[in-house]
Amino acid sequence: MENREEHYDASDIQVLEGLEAVRKRPGMYIGTTDVKGLHHLVWEIVDNSIDEALAGYCNAIEIIINKDNSITVKDNGRGIPVEKHPKTGISTVETVYTVLHAGGKFGGGGYKVSGGLHGVGASVVNALSTFVTVTVYKNGKIYEAKFVNGGKVEQPLTIIGDCNIERTGTTVTFKPDSKIFDTDIYDYETLKVRTRELAFLNKGLKLTLRDDRDNVDTTGDTFHYEGGISEYVRFLNQNKTPIHDNIIHLSGEEEGVMFEVAMQYNSGYTDNIYSFVNNINTHDGGTHEEGVRRALTRIINNYARKANLLKEKDDSLTGDDVKEGLTMIISCKHPNPQFEGQTKGRLGNSEVRKLADNVFSEGFERFLLENPDSARIIVEKTMTAARARVAAKKARELTRRKGDLDVVSFGGKLVDCKDKDPSVCEIFLVEGDSAGGSAIKGRDSMTQAILPLRGKILNVEKARLDRALSNEEIRSIITAFGTGIGEEFNLDKLRYHKIIIMTDADVDGSHIRVLLLTLFYRFFRPIVEAGHVYAAQPPLFCIKHGKVIKYVLNPQERDEYLASLSPNTKYEITRMKGLGEMDAEELNETTMDINKRILRKITVEDVMAADEVFSKLMGEEVEPRREFIEENAKYAENLDI
Repeated sequence: MENREEHYDASDIQVLEGLEAVRKRPGMYIGTTDVKGLHHLVWEIVDNSIDEALAGYCNAIEIIINKDNSITVKDNGRGIPVEKHPKTGISTVETVYTVLHAGGKFGGGGYKVSGGLHGVGASVVNALSTFVTVTVYKNGKIYEAKFVNGGKVEQPLTIIGDCNIERTGTTVTFKPDSKIFDTDIYDYETLKVRTRELAFLNKGLKLTLRDDRDNVDTTGDTFHYEGGISEYVRFLNQNKTPIHDNIIHLSGEEEGVMFEVAMQYNSGYTDNIYSFVNNINTHDGGTHEEGVRRALTRIINNYARKANLLKEKDDSLTGDDVKEGLTMIISCKHPNPQFEGQTKGRLGNSEVRKLADNVFSEGFERFLLENPDSARIIVEKTMTAARARVAAKKARELTRRKGDLDVVSFGGKLVDCKDKDPSVCEIFLVEGDSAGGSAIKGRDSMTQAILPLRGKILNVEKARLDRALSNEEIRSIITAFGTGIGEEFNLDKLRYHKIIIMTDADVDGSHIRVLLLTLFYRFFRPIVEAGHVYAAQPPLFCIKHGKVIKYVLNPQERDEYLASLSPNTKYEITRMKGLGEMDAEELNETTMDINKRILRKITVEDVMAADEVFSKLMGEEVEPRREFIEENAKYAENLDI
């Protein structure tokens, strides 16, 4: 063994002081430094204002994107305390913004319920910003503190003026550090979705969002819902057809834990159940959601038996049966929530399960007894779902892929690849047999599989799983993927880590793509969420001049390319409508070759927004679809009329 001197002593142990740790490892505090992390900073400050609202001291919050892309958050709460802090020796405002884990959320005296539990929000925002200005209105005075370059105090808390003795509140302006974040440009729509959500979850609280980056005088958007989560359910169901008029709203409190549920069934076949704890979206559920789901199944079964709608010989309804077409918001306000996982995605408090069950059971049972007509409609829908579930179970047998020998026999459609490693394999879902033929000849047979699709698949937004499984094209897709579907779905069995939709660059091709995306979103959502779905980008034009052949995706790219040519070049432009018009070589060169092609990754950034779009474009209601078309027609290009 080589003899060498190793240096390892106390001097090698790095101690990061103050906010240095945050700047060194920002991901530990805000998750990411991409666009998501950038927007997370806003919510860290807004959450402090929301906490004032939860405590009963604030009823209005304003969020402003300023001209320089900094953010201002104003509230009319009590204002951060301005006295000297007994432990730090500096003002409480400076303490909150420069000391990690300093806040009114630990001892129980400041806030009973809080979304920001770690007391790091304000100081983390300060650490990751080029400047922060905090203004406090309190005691008839205006106080201000300024911080720069990651939290360094530029101006200690100073009285800068007087104000009405009645005026209280805190205003914070900050600008994220562009050296830390991938982007420092805020997206208005992203902020709008969460601002609206916070207004739904905190009834009576007025939230205003404004964008001052352009020169247009705008009042922005104001969200104020006295009905709280009931109005949230109405909003989510706006593009659906409710099967009963009343939105069911249940609430209760036990040992300081507040709990409420709002729900309404619609005629659709998918459920939209969203749960929150202290305004945090618990996207992985938890004990509050488990308690409600358990009670929902039990209460509907009990009612159906007593009303003789469910006979003695009939099997009980399952959890999947009773949630078909259900839109539900579950909101829990807990003084000491225990979240599982760093992202706070799941509530772990065991006592909440029983509380949720009790509150929901009592309220929902009363609703069913007092509204027999609505109760009957709800139960009949769940029973129809149960019959469809049984039919789907039989139909699923036809989609099981037990081995490669089965591939040859399921209609002779899939032309599989040779490699069996899913991480390098990709499958092209190709519009039409002729394009499928070209794709088969132009593919890399080692890693690229081809599944030609004949015509347009079923719109699953208007169909249950059993009907979807009767569609031959959908059955072929399920069999090819190998994951199973419904209760049998297993993402680990996915045979291709790139699923590429390859349709024509025209209106029909776009429609087929949307139908496929609807199928994936409704029945294969984990595949989309895991980032396995892509859309191929076949060229729209072919430009030939001399021996040069140039493919371009859109009119803008065409015009830019033509402008780059010398003035006296003779050229020919061909509009490429169909994949089937390309031979194997063209298709490979333009759309399939991994070194030359362009793929668009399909993501679901916001599940609720995605659900709204799919319901609007593909659902039963015509009016929302007409409004969408009228609003967006001006953006349409290359229509075949």
